[in-house]
This record gives sequence, C-alpha cells and structure tokens, in this order.
Amino acid sequence: MSLSFLAAIVILALTGGYFFYGRLVARQYALDPDARVPSVEKNDGIDFVPTKPFYLFSQHFSAIAAAGPIVGPIAACLVFGWLPCLLWIVVGVIFIGSVHDFSALVASVRHGAFSIAEIAKENLGRRAWLSLIAFIWLALVYVITAFADVTASTFVGKTEELAGEFAFNPGGAVAAASTMYLLLALVMGLVQRKWNPSITLLTVIFVPATLGVVWLGTKISTVLLFDVETWRYWILGYCIVASLLPIWLLQQSRGYLGGFVLYLALAAGVIGIFFGGFEIQQPAFKAFSGPKFEELLFPFLFVTIACGACSGFHGLVCGGTTSKQIEKETHCEPVGYGAMLLEGFVAVIALATIMIVPPGELAGKGPGKIYGDGIAKFLTVILGKDAFVFAATFGAMAFSTFIFDTLDVATRLGRYLLQELSGKTGLVSGALATVVTAGSPLLLFSATGEGGWKKVWVLFGSSNQLLATLTLLVVTVWLYRNGKRYWYTLIPMLFVLGVTGTSLSLHVRAAFQEIAAKGFALSDVVINGAAALILLALAGVFVFEGARAVLLRREAQDIPAPTPSGAV
Repeated sequence: MSLSFLAAIVILALTGGYFFYGRLVARQYALDPDARVPSVEKNDGIDFVPTKPFYLFSQHFSAIAAAGPIVGPIAACLVFGWLPCLLWIVVGVIFIGSVHDFSALVASVRHGAFSIAEIAKENLGRRAWLSLIAFIWLALVYVITAFADVTASTFVGKTEELAGEFAFNPGGAVAAASTMYLLLALVMGLVQRKWNPSITLLTVIFVPATLGVVWLGTKISTVLLFDVETWRYWILGYCIVASLLPIWLLQQSRGYLGGFVLYLALAAGVIGIFFGGFEIQQPAFKAFSGPKFEELLFPFLFVTIACGACSGFHGLVCGGTTSKQIEKETHCEPVGYGAMLLEGFVAVIALATIMIVPPGELAGKGPGKIYGDGIAKFLTVILGKDAFVFAATFGAMAFSTFIFDTLDVATRLGRYLLQELSGKTGLVSGALATVVTAGSPLLLFSATGEGGWKKVWVLFGSSNQLLATLTLLVVTVWLYRNGKRYWYTLIPMLFVLGVTGTSLSLHVRAAFQEIAAKGFALSDVVINGAAALILLALAGVFVFEGARAVLLRREAQDIPAPTPSGAV
C-alpha cells in the first residue's frame, strides 16, 4: 500500500467524520445562532472578545496543536509500528477527541464561558470542583514541562547533513526565527489595536513577513546559542510574561500567524505525500510489548500518541480562552470539532515523516528532528533540494510554533485555576499564580536532566487523556441533569478511563518497585509514580462525586434515570 493511497483514505475518513458524525453530535446540542454568548454579553476587550470564526479557528488550532500530535505519533511508531498508530489516530479523533473538544466548548459557552472546573462545581459539587482544579493544575505542570523541554532541545545542536563551508547552526536558526516570529506577532497585535486595518491587509503583510523571519533565521544562526538548561529558563520566563499580557497583544495575533505556519506545514506534507514519490520504509507493526513497561501496546499506544487522537488540554483551551471569543453558538462546531480533526491530520503528517525514513537512519534522532527533516523533504518537492536549509529551518520552526502557543495558553490557564481557587483576581495574585505555575517544572527538570521530556511524556499523555475523561464525565452529568442524550460522551469516557487508569496504575507500581529495590530517591520514576498516585486519587474523588450527583438527582425526582439515548 502506497503512502499517498493511505493519506487519501485518511482524508476521506476525516471529512466524512465531520459531515456525518460531527453533524450528528451537533444536532444533539441544537446550536442556536441567535443565542446570546458570553463574548458579546461580557465584552471587555481583554479576555472576552467576539471573534470571527476564521480568525478564531486559526488561534484555537494553533493553541491546541502543540507538540503532542507530532511527538506522540513519532514516538509511538518507533515502538509499535505505523499501522496501530494510524488506526488509533483516525478512529480516536473522530469518535473521541473531536467530540470531547466540541462538547467542552458548547458546555463552556452555555455556562457563561466558565472553565470545566466551574461547570463541575455547578453540576457535581464543591468537592468535585476542588479535586478537578488540583488535577488540572498538576496536568498543566506536566504539559509545560514536556513542551518546554522539547522546545529547548530544538534550539540547540548541529547536524552533519546541514554542515557546509559556511557557519550554520540549525538549532540557532530555529531559535532566532522563533524569537523574531514572536516579536512579529507583538507588532501585529499593536498595529491591529491602534489602527484596526482589515484582516486581509494584515494577512498580506504579516504572513509573508513570517516566512521572511525564517529566512533571516538561517542568516543569523550563530547569534542565539545557549545550552538546553538556559533555554529552559528563557522559555519559562516567556511563559510568565506572555500569559500576563492581554489576549489582543500577543495571543490572538500569534495564534493567527501560527495558524498559517501550521497550514503551510500541512500543505507541504500533503504535496510531499502525494507528489514526492516517497515510499513507506517503516514496518507496519513491530510488537505488542517491549523491554520497558511503557512499551506495552495497551495502554501505552493510546497515551503516547496523546493529543493526536484525544487531549484533555483542549477542553481547558475551549473553556479558558476560546469560549470567551465565540461569536455565535453555531461556530462551536467548526472551531471545536473541526479544529480537532485537523489536528488529527497533523498527527498523520507527523507519522508520515517517520514512515518514509529507513530504520537504519533513525539512530540518535528525536521526534523533533525527524519531523523537521521530514517537512524539509516534503518542501523540497516544491522548492528544490538546494532549499533544504531553509526548509529544515521552517519545519523545525513550525514544530516550535505549535509548542509556543500551547505554553502560553497552558500557563494562562494555570493562572486562571489558581485565581479561581483563591477567589482573587487582582494583578498581584495573577502574577503570583503565574510564577507558581511556570516555576513548578523546575523540580521535574532537576530530576530528569537533559532530554527530560522522554521521561515524562507517557505520564503527561496519561494525565492529559484522563483529564479528557473527567471533562467528558462533567458534560455527561450536565446532559443527564437536563434530560438530554449523552451516549456520545459516555461511551468514549468509559474507554479512555480504562486506558488512563491502567497506565497510571503501572506508573505507581514502577515507582514502588524502584523504591523497594534502590531505596527512596527523587528520580523521574518516583516523581512520576507519586504524580500518578495523586492523579488517580483526585480522579477517584471526582468520579465518586459524579456518581453521587447522578444518584441524588434520581432520588430527588423519584423517576427512572434516562437511558443513554435520551429516552425516559
């Protein structure tokens, strides 16, 4: 089977998923284009801003499409082969991931743009709210840890295939291009705020300028050369500053430009796959298990791929920022369901970048390197082989673009959660909450060392997908309490609960085994095991409160519970 034929099947499946299953789910929610939405009712020009769907789609997509759909599929393919990865991405994104995102967005819009934690408080009670806030915050710390370390790794190092008679550092080129890209987004935000030009004019000026900074990055590749540890500090510092800025100043403009970078990377992938003549070099299936406990196909295939098929972090974006900008209820379908399907296709493109590499050429290469080189190969189909340096820089910057948007949003959401918990909304409390959120990854960095993302990735994926389970539980209880059909959220919730519960339990067991064999020490295995145990406990409290809310409603009304189909 050819790579292009496989890609065609995937595109047809995702398109069919949107127009058939997506529309089926949309009918259950009865979206009303005339309903008053929070962005209009609470418009403050900072957090609540009515935003056109095309602009918002780019911002939302670039916020959710981080390292997960790139690193996850590549890492899983290295262990299990490409076929199980591809099957899970397509099936998972249509029936679980997109439903989760869409449902979380609708629920937030209809609850005044509240976070999923506040919706849980209203429908499940205060204990559920407290446990979910703690769970989400800990999961966000793992998001920031994994993504900051992956980004730092792309900003360092040289590669022999890019070495020539001129001084060139590919990591430095990506670092320079990414830094200038962020500054460019700041300029765009200021221009839009002061003069409010048409979106067409902004696009014509700033999208080509984004490609310009990629080219310029290749020319000043030796300016920003730091080690991984230094880049970690700089990236965490960026998280603190960026998450405190008004949305209009950086997040909206950066998200819009980032969306185009990602679209170009997708376009390059499509052209390369269909017209590059690349053949599949990797085996379709490798093994059901490997020497490490994280190499069991069940449950680790699912949590390793993580955001490529289902991500709880997306629910936080939906309820934290996107719901505050939805202009009409009907926009929830293309933004929520549609953006997740596109992220699934991002995961397929990432998978293709490793499928075309002969097994013998993978030694010593991480997912970021594999993806960047793969996008470069796809781009040279258009630009020619002489443009490989530019293409490789663009591919790696596209990778970091995915991540920067998510780092900003993750830190901002951590601030929101801690402020919700404390009940304080002032500037000082916001700054303190931000520093605590962005500073916590330093503990994990100290225990994992260089390349630490590899040691926290599976735990990140497990916590992320368990968060999706809890979000689906909140939505299911909300639908149940209102007498609505809920089968489309209940079934995926139960499946992902089984996957993530098994994964976290195995992490706890590994930690106890290491302590028994070596004594207690703050290693990555022990820290991950402790985090897994805390996450399981918090999730247990939350599930208990969800079941309690359902039983109390049934007893209070003294009526039979509605069936998953909605019949009474």
